[in-house]
Amino acid sequence: MNNLTIALNDVRTSDSAVNSVLRNTYFLLSLCLLCCAGSTYLSVAVGATSPGFLLMIAGVYGLLFLVHATANSATGILSCLLFSGFMGYTLSPIIGLTLKFPAGAFILFTSITTTGLVFLSLSAYVLQTRQDFSFMNGMIFAGFASTFGLMLLNILMGGIPGMFLIVSAMIALLSSASIMLHTSMIINGGERNYILATVSLFVSLYNLFISILHILLMFSGSNRN
Repeated sequence: MNNLTIALNDVRTSDSAVNSVLRNTYFLLSLCLLCCAGSTYLSVAVGATSPGFLLMIAGVYGLLFLVHATANSATGILSCLLFSGFMGYTLSPIIGLTLKFPAGAFILFTSITTTGLVFLSLSAYVLQTRQDFSFMNGMIFAGFASTFGLMLLNILMGGIPGMFLIVSAMIALLSSASIMLHTSMIINGGERNYILATVSLFVSLYNLFISILHILLMFSGSNRN
């Protein structure tokens, strides 16, 4: 009887921890998305120039290192917001370019809406089924490595539109799988740090949005202008 009571208490404690991580993760993720959107809006409004490849790489990986270094303290929240703000700045060139096209506002709205619907649908599925998708970890890593290789090959070949479309589709699929993976890690005990969980989901959403936007731009013919 005592063993049963202890087991039930462990289950309640585990469920409470999962709910706490989920609640904190989604709240911080909402703040990060608002910070990203605000940074993008301000950057487009003032006509900010592209950060450039080297600055973007240094900013992304430097801030990611900062997030991981401060993930176990309250400073990690600020690091998350700084990272999301910088990522919003990196979005400003393509957002500004999209808005210059006749159907740019519609394309942008469709990209945002589609990204949101995909995220909500995948998250709801994982939360409902509580399946463990940790088996996809290796496949996602291999998929992103292969996609990066295709991106480099496409650059060396002068930028073939068809290959660019394939790369964007692969990133969208891999980002969707990453959302399922990281959500399942939270509810199955693989991730107990909500700051790290937030950054993982934010990066997946960022990549998903960018890939969907690129695909819509290509199908709309806007990339030919």
